[in-house]
Amino acid sequence: MDLPTLQAQRRLIVRQKITMMVNRYVVHIEQPDGSEGPMVAFAEQKRLAFKEQVTLYTDESRQFVLAGFKARKVLDLGSGYDVLDHAGQPIGFFRKEFGASLLRSTWHFQQPGMPTFTGQERNVLVSILRRFVDSLSWLPYHFDFGAGAQIAFSVDRKYGLRDRYIVDVQDPRLDRRLIIAMAVALDALQAR
Repeated sequence: MDLPTLQAQRRLIVRQKITMMVNRYVVHIEQPDGSEGPMVAFAEQKRLAFKEQVTLYTDESRQFVLAGFKARKVLDLGSGYDVLDHAGQPIGFFRKEFGASLLRSTWHFQQPGMPTFTGQERNVLVSILRRFVDSLSWLPYHFDFGAGAQIAFSVDRKYGLRDRYIVDVQDPRLDRRLIIAMAVALDALQAR
């Protein structure tokens, strides 16, 4: 799928596939009937990596890079992640706000030329329960990213045996590669 077609998408589906050594993520556009359409991204995250780096490919063949994100520092308690395009040029940045995330996960998302968007878990009670009751860590979480009262995009984790997320994009100016990187990071980095 070419970049202008990807950029026109308003809803994406992100699925995680768990394996022994890596977490795999597959991103599809959503069809009008709610089913998965064509694949637009594929990523693998190595577990226990010394410095977090995830590359997003256009498909499972890994021939073409779509984008990727990389931790600025080895210890990432708020240092953040640069998001780069296929040529290694920066297209954005995101970081977890460590203090605010102790009770309710909070992320900041930046795209050049736009305001900083803040994403927080929508449900405070679910957020607290997931942190303090280990047996409830499976509870789904939902993030809304916005600047002020305006929601730019949201990521909703759906119930099920496998992790599945629906990404709704309300602001058409946002780079879908950056949003995909953020959606993958919410799953891959949430526990850190």
